[in-house]
Amino acid sequence: MGKKISGEEVEDSASYTEAKNRASEYANDPDRLNDLVDRAARKAQARKGRLAQVWDSLTACFRLLRAYAKGQYRETPWASLLSIIAAVVYFVMPLDLIPDFLLGFGLIDDAALIGLILGSVKGDIERFLEWEREQATPADTGEQDKDE
Repeated sequence: MGKKISGEEVEDSASYTEAKNRASEYANDPDRLNDLVDRAARKAQARKGRLAQVWDSLTACFRLLRAYAKGQYRETPWASLLSIIAAVVYFVMPLDLIPDFLLGFGLIDDAALIGLILGSVKGDIERFLEWEREQATPADTGEQDKDE
Protein backbone atom coordinates (compact mmCIF):
# COMPACT_ATOMS: atom_id res chain seq x y z
CA MET A 1 0.00 0.00 0.00
CA GLY A 2 2.51 2.61 -1.16
CA LYS A 3 -0.11 4.84 -2.78
CA LYS A 4 -1.13 8.00 -1.00
CA ILE A 5 -4.89 8.32 -0.43
CA SER A 6 -6.54 11.67 -1.06
CA GLY A 7 -9.53 13.05 0.78
CA GLU A 8 -11.41 13.15 -2.50
CA GLU A 9 -10.87 9.40 -3.01
CA VAL A 10 -12.21 8.71 0.45
CA GLU A 11 -15.12 11.08 -0.16
CA ASP A 12 -16.06 9.00 -3.24
CA SER A 13 -15.97 5.70 -1.32
CA ALA A 14 -18.98 3.56 -0.42
CA SER A 15 -17.96 3.81 3.24
CA TYR A 16 -18.18 7.60 3.22
CA THR A 17 -21.52 7.42 1.39
CA GLU A 18 -22.76 5.23 4.25
CA ALA A 19 -21.38 7.71 6.80
CA LYS A 20 -23.14 10.61 5.04
CA ASN A 21 -26.40 8.67 5.01
CA ARG A 22 -26.16 8.15 8.78
CA ALA A 23 -25.15 11.74 9.59
CA SER A 24 -28.67 13.20 9.70
CA GLU A 25 -29.79 10.42 12.06
CA TYR A 26 -27.09 11.54 14.50
CA ALA A 27 -27.87 15.23 13.97
CA ASN A 28 -31.49 14.62 14.95
CA ASP A 29 -30.71 12.54 18.05
CA PRO A 30 -28.64 14.39 20.68
CA ASP A 31 -27.97 11.26 22.75
CA ARG A 32 -26.67 9.31 19.75
CA LEU A 33 -24.62 12.32 18.66
CA ASN A 34 -23.01 12.58 22.10
CA ASP A 35 -22.28 8.85 22.06
CA LEU A 36 -20.68 9.19 18.62
CA VAL A 37 -18.49 12.07 19.82
CA ASP A 38 -17.49 10.06 22.91
CA ARG A 39 -16.37 7.13 20.74
CA ALA A 40 -14.53 9.44 18.32
CA ALA A 41 -12.81 11.32 21.14
CA ARG A 42 -11.56 8.04 22.66
CA LYS A 43 -10.27 6.84 19.30
CA ALA A 44 -8.67 10.21 18.54
CA GLN A 45 -6.98 10.35 21.94
CA ALA A 46 -5.52 6.88 21.37
CA ARG A 47 -4.13 8.03 18.02
CA LYS A 48 -3.34 11.64 18.92
CA GLY A 49 0.20 11.53 17.54
CA ARG A 50 -0.99 10.46 14.11
CA LEU A 51 -3.64 13.20 14.09
CA ALA A 52 -1.32 15.99 15.23
CA GLN A 53 -1.83 18.10 12.09
CA VAL A 54 -5.59 18.27 12.58
CA TRP A 55 -5.85 17.78 16.36
CA ASP A 56 -6.98 21.29 17.34
CA SER A 57 -9.60 21.49 14.59
CA LEU A 58 -10.79 17.95 15.23
CA THR A 59 -11.30 18.57 18.95
CA ALA A 60 -13.04 21.87 18.09
CA CYS A 61 -15.43 19.83 15.91
CA PHE A 62 -16.11 17.51 18.84
CA ARG A 63 -16.94 20.52 21.04
CA LEU A 64 -19.11 22.00 18.27
CA LEU A 65 -21.08 18.76 18.00
CA ARG A 66 -21.54 18.59 21.77
CA ALA A 67 -22.75 22.21 21.85
CA TYR A 68 -25.12 21.43 18.98
CA ALA A 69 -26.46 18.34 20.78
CA LYS A 70 -27.11 20.43 23.90
CA GLY A 71 -28.90 23.08 21.82
CA GLN A 72 -26.32 25.69 22.84
CA TYR A 73 -24.90 26.40 19.39
CA ARG A 74 -26.96 26.21 16.22
CA GLU A 75 -25.13 28.66 13.95
CA THR A 76 -23.38 26.05 11.80
CA PRO A 77 -25.09 25.58 8.42
CA TRP A 78 -26.88 22.23 8.11
CA ALA A 79 -24.65 21.09 5.23
CA SER A 80 -21.49 21.82 7.24
CA LEU A 81 -22.90 20.12 10.32
CA LEU A 82 -23.73 17.00 8.31
CA SER A 83 -20.25 17.00 6.74
CA ILE A 84 -18.63 17.16 10.17
CA ILE A 85 -20.87 14.41 11.53
CA ALA A 86 -20.27 12.23 8.46
CA ALA A 87 -16.49 12.62 8.89
CA VAL A 88 -16.79 11.62 12.55
CA VAL A 89 -18.99 8.64 11.65
CA TYR A 90 -16.41 7.59 9.06
CA PHE A 91 -13.61 8.05 11.60
CA VAL A 92 -15.22 5.65 14.09
CA MET A 93 -16.15 3.04 11.46
CA PRO A 94 -13.71 0.14 11.84
CA LEU A 95 -14.31 -1.09 8.29
CA ASP A 96 -13.97 1.72 5.81
CA LEU A 97 -11.85 2.33 2.70
CA ILE A 98 -8.74 1.21 4.59
CA PRO A 99 -9.83 -0.93 7.58
CA ASP A 100 -8.52 0.25 10.94
CA PHE A 101 -7.05 -3.15 11.78
CA LEU A 102 -4.34 -2.61 9.11
CA LEU A 103 -1.73 -1.27 11.51
CA GLY A 104 0.19 1.63 10.11
CA PHE A 105 -2.31 2.16 7.29
CA GLY A 106 -5.79 2.12 8.86
CA LEU A 107 -5.78 5.78 9.78
CA ILE A 108 -4.51 7.11 6.43
CA ASP A 109 -7.97 7.36 4.87
CA ASP A 110 -9.50 8.76 8.07
CA ALA A 111 -6.87 11.51 8.26
CA ALA A 112 -7.25 12.35 4.56
CA LEU A 113 -11.02 12.70 4.88
CA ILE A 114 -10.81 14.66 8.13
CA GLY A 115 -8.34 17.07 6.52
CA LEU A 116 -10.60 17.54 3.50
CA ILE A 117 -13.73 18.13 5.57
CA LEU A 118 -11.96 20.43 8.04
CA GLY A 119 -10.75 22.50 5.11
CA SER A 120 -14.25 22.78 3.68
CA VAL A 121 -15.82 23.89 6.99
CA LYS A 122 -12.91 25.99 8.26
CA GLY A 123 -14.95 29.21 8.40
CA ASP A 124 -17.71 27.47 10.35
CA ILE A 125 -15.19 26.11 12.85
CA GLU A 126 -13.63 29.56 13.23
CA ARG A 127 -17.08 31.07 13.92
CA PHE A 128 -17.72 28.37 16.52
CA LEU A 129 -14.35 29.06 18.19
CA GLU A 130 -15.21 32.78 18.32
CA TRP A 131 -18.60 31.94 19.87
CA GLU A 132 -16.85 29.64 22.34
CA ARG A 133 -14.43 32.43 23.35
CA GLU A 134 -17.38 34.78 23.86
CA GLN A 135 -19.01 32.22 26.18
CA ALA A 136 -15.98 32.11 28.46
CA THR A 137 -16.56 34.02 31.67
CA PRO A 138 -13.94 35.19 34.16
CA ALA A 139 -14.87 32.20 36.34
CA ASP A 140 -14.26 29.89 33.39
CA THR A 141 -10.78 31.24 32.80
CA GLY A 142 -9.82 31.66 36.44
CA GLU A 143 -9.69 35.45 36.10
CA GLN A 144 -11.46 37.75 38.53
CA ASP A 145 -13.49 40.75 37.47
CA LYS A 146 -11.46 43.76 38.58
CA ASP A 147 -14.59 45.85 39.21
CA GLU A 148 -15.81 43.61 42.04
